[in-house]
Amino acid sequence: MSDLLGLFFRRALRPFLFRLDPEISHRLTLGLLARLPAFKPAIDPPELRTEAFGLYFSNPIGLSAGMDKDVRAPLAWNTLGFGFAEFGTITPRPQPGNEKPRMWRLPEHRAIINRLGFPGEGLAVVAPRIERLRNRQLQLRVGINVGPNKDTPAEQVAEDYATLMTRVASLADFIVINVSSPNTPGLRSFQTPERIRTIVEAMRAAAPHALRPVPILLKIAPDLDATAVGDICDVALSLKLDGIVATNTTLQRDAVGVHSELAGGLSGEPLKPLARTMIARLYEHLHGRITLIGVGGVSSADDAYGHIRAGANLVELYTGLIYQGPSLVREIKRGLMRLLARDGFRSISEAVGASVRG
Repeated sequence: MSDLLGLFFRRALRPFLFRLDPEISHRLTLGLLARLPAFKPAIDPPELRTEAFGLYFSNPIGLSAGMDKDVRAPLAWNTLGFGFAEFGTITPRPQPGNEKPRMWRLPEHRAIINRLGFPGEGLAVVAPRIERLRNRQLQLRVGINVGPNKDTPAEQVAEDYATLMTRVASLADFIVINVSSPNTPGLRSFQTPERIRTIVEAMRAAAPHALRPVPILLKIAPDLDATAVGDICDVALSLKLDGIVATNTTLQRDAVGVHSELAGGLSGEPLKPLARTMIARLYEHLHGRITLIGVGGVSSADDAYGHIRAGANLVELYTGLIYQGPSLVREIKRGLMRLLARDGFRSISEAVGASVRG
């Protein structure tokens, strides 16, 4: 199924979509994917099976937050063979996001710049869609990325996260705290130990009677310095967080070889070295004590494997889909099997951190 979709994408759909405004293309793509028949994907090889924060994933390849913010096409990600999908960022109340235009392609860099600003339909609309999804028997693990509304005062941001936790704790396989988007003013200032602690404690207090404690992860920016990364690792261990998602988009331009004055977060190929450096730095600090999800510049099996060898237990992609199409997931999984065999690993878990361990 994904091979046929990939051929159709490369020969017909991508040339058409790339003539449209990127945000219009995005909405159109989600609409098409939502209408796909819900086929059951092929069973993944056991070598790709991955355990993270007490859950089993059929494979380590996930959909990054931002692609399907409002859970518009959830069954499509299962059909395409993802091991998990991170939906959102979901905010408590609906909001339009930043003014348009707010999304641009950089084909020469295989990159995207966006300053969307968490546009979305809000918790009350999106949560029932997740409930319907959880009533299906799927291979797909469900992550939910959460963030505050743009107009929420700083002193009430933790309350926004608590509101989201109250509703989605029973729906998610894991929850990701987004404090690293560059497109919501002031949000990245919440990447300090004190503010992280306030948010996590408010979220845990909001779901004290959950049947199972839902894993909580923190998504961080690629632009943090070494001191900030060390502080985040310390507070993550202190709070017993279940994982860190590394990374969000970058505000850097010249340093990653992109000469553009467009405002917003940069994703895609130029982000890859920053993300991989961050993954390795986190792995060196944490020594495998909590799960790492690697995000940034993944558009091939070699890219995914590089993040895994740097310390990522799981890997997510988004921009790669825009340029490579829906067959990318299957191509990466095939490639991972080849790379594991080449290096003598019996499973993905054995490869995690191999480049850092030496």
